[in-house]
Amino acid sequence: MSKNVVVVESPAKAKTIKKYLGKNFEVLASYGHVRDLMPKEGAVDPEHGFKMKYQAIEKNGRHVNAIAKALKSADFLLLATDPDREGEAISWHLLELLKEEGVLEDKAIQRVVFYEITSQAVNEAVAHPRDISLDLVNAQQARRALDYLVGFNLSPLLWKKIRRGLSAGRVQSPALRLICEREKEIDAFKVREYWTLEADAAASKQEFVAKLTHLDGKKLAQFDIESKDQALALVDRLTKAASGELRVIKVERKQRRRNPAAPFITSTLQQEASRKLGFSTKRTMSVAQQLYEGVDIGDGAIGLITYMRTDSVNLANEAVGEIRNFITERFGQSGLPAKPRTFKTRAKNAQEAHEAVRPTSVYRVPEALKPHLKPEQFKLYQLIWRRTIACQMKHATIDTVAVDLNTQKLAPEGGNSASGHIFRATGSTVVDPGFMAVYQEGRDDIKGEEEQRKLPPMKEGDRVTLLQIRPEQHFTEPPPRYTEASLVRALEEFGIGRPSTYATIISTLQQRDYAVLENKRFQPTDVGRVVNRFLTEHFNSYVDYDFTARLEDELDAVSRGEKVWIPVLEEFWGPFSARIQEKEQNVSREEAVQARELGIDPQSSRPVSVRMGRYGPYIQIGSKEDEEKPRFAGLQPGQKMDAITLEEALTLFKLPRELGFTPGGEQVSVNVGRFGPYVKYDNKYVSLRGEDPHTISLERALALIEEKKQADANRVIKVFPDSGIQVLNGRYGPYVTDGERNARVPKEQAPEALSLEQAQALINEAPVKRARRKAGTRKKAKG
Repeated sequence: MSKNVVVVESPAKAKTIKKYLGKNFEVLASYGHVRDLMPKEGAVDPEHGFKMKYQAIEKNGRHVNAIAKALKSADFLLLATDPDREGEAISWHLLELLKEEGVLEDKAIQRVVFYEITSQAVNEAVAHPRDISLDLVNAQQARRALDYLVGFNLSPLLWKKIRRGLSAGRVQSPALRLICEREKEIDAFKVREYWTLEADAAASKQEFVAKLTHLDGKKLAQFDIESKDQALALVDRLTKAASGELRVIKVERKQRRRNPAAPFITSTLQQEASRKLGFSTKRTMSVAQQLYEGVDIGDGAIGLITYMRTDSVNLANEAVGEIRNFITERFGQSGLPAKPRTFKTRAKNAQEAHEAVRPTSVYRVPEALKPHLKPEQFKLYQLIWRRTIACQMKHATIDTVAVDLNTQKLAPEGGNSASGHIFRATGSTVVDPGFMAVYQEGRDDIKGEEEQRKLPPMKEGDRVTLLQIRPEQHFTEPPPRYTEASLVRALEEFGIGRPSTYATIISTLQQRDYAVLENKRFQPTDVGRVVNRFLTEHFNSYVDYDFTARLEDELDAVSRGEKVWIPVLEEFWGPFSARIQEKEQNVSREEAVQARELGIDPQSSRPVSVRMGRYGPYIQIGSKEDEEKPRFAGLQPGQKMDAITLEEALTLFKLPRELGFTPGGEQVSVNVGRFGPYVKYDNKYVSLRGEDPHTISLERALALIEEKKQADANRVIKVFPDSGIQVLNGRYGPYVTDGERNARVPKEQAPEALSLEQAQALINEAPVKRARRKAGTRKKAKG
């Protein structure tokens, strides 16, 4: 009997699938990607048809070797990586490596795809294989090439113009723009005061609250009552007009239906897990991956949910039938709508062959699985299970009632209510909870509907007791900062990225220190704002939301075989590369960092500015052109470039601070220079990283000095007296130096065993260090 090798991405997935396929199948894991672009300039060559230079991922080499070894005695290779572009690309890259190994001759190669890891789904996929989709592979290659071209061309420009270590990304940068623009809205927001009047009333011995909606027959606008004095005057006027009673002039009853939310797609799963469970997008996807690949629930591992990277809200007919049967058994026929619910997918390129994220069987009830699941697995599975059940349940029925009440004297019985002052009371009661008995969708930054509030029975003409009229003070609020959930929703709405990229986008913004989460809300950092300003000013079209969405649409068209990927890259690269060259030549660093002028220092009459330096934000008094050198001070933790005032800036110059002396009698002081804060002792310097120069103690400074002395001592491997030659430990390994030239010590050579002659020979072969150009000098024009 022939032997088959099946390749998947992860060992967990391999273990689960092996159980379903039996002894004639050897299931191996690639451990993710096996090949990627070379991490250096030129890996994508626009001059030669965007030729891409790949290299094997070293850490996964042994897994590829294991697959190659297994294939030598096999007849079939089945590629069962994930059912998306990424999975398709992994399979294709693996084939390319196996071709190089020469192990694919006379082998049948087939691609199998399944969206849930259950016995039926896996065996059905194996029974109906297909070829690798080059459309999906090319869409992934195009995406990878674009990300590379942006990163390897725009990031170095940021290094030159702002500071080293920065990066820009094709989808990361528009996401940063969203966060920064929201912060600008908040900064520009002007708070306004307004007041409302509420009446505490009672009918049939039941108290309720009504809000003033009309004054003198005119509907009140938000800012019609703007001050406390105005509010109190109205309270007095309306209290006298009512004389202790309000009259019911209108009762409006309605019954409304609320329908359940669609089953989960990737973005809505991330949003709900953030709102309800407090999970980050990265954590949500990690736990969902575990549930998809398989969990041992007592009789071996089984996939508990369908594939979690999807933008389709479709459910398979078999799944809908099972859900409806479960609802009937659990809630009775009354819990079921007459027809199965269908939902419309909003995503432009939703892959309808995919399903929504759902349990592989709703009969695996969360509580029954709880003993076998980790706490976070249980929470996420329960969320997915409840949403799935609810989406096929009957609507909820809610009774609402609105009662308008008028003051008595201005609207006598039979009079025109439009000429009076109207208070409105509202109430609602759930008549039939329907799907709400199982699940209700969370909401972001929207004040929830008023809790169920039952009003006393009232009819037109009734008089109710007025207990008091209360003035309530309010202030307008700025738009809220993004949470992870609301940022994912915004990315989806703008078409920035795709479901599989949201978690990476968010984690990259945090890793690059472009944004921080404070109280579960994103705030841009100073460096994030500077980078965003630079990109929006000089590369606006490339961080434009519409441009980014259109490019995503074109990549989707490539995946569907409607566009060819090379022309898509050509259309992007021409204008983009020209823009890079133009900005590199014409934008100075001063323009890029966009210093903010704060005012004039009253002591020196020199300008004070805040700017972004290569080591972080700092305050500068004076300018390079002054005869006297500028003075510098770093910002303290919590201080922001866009918010710091002149007065706050000047207080940062209470330096240098004299701290005392070392045990050897060397004076110790602390100060801030252009390159950040430092401790000085005996004309030597120790950089302060993460330390506040305004508060650092002598004890801490001495500890840092001792660490520096130890590091300097360990740096010297060998000294050749009278020659000026030393063997030192460097950042990239041991090297020989005479102060003018540096030469690496060969790997096979023990640095401590070098002779003077060997050291001299290494130095003679090394190039002379280029002299640094003095600040302010410029190359002279030729001629």
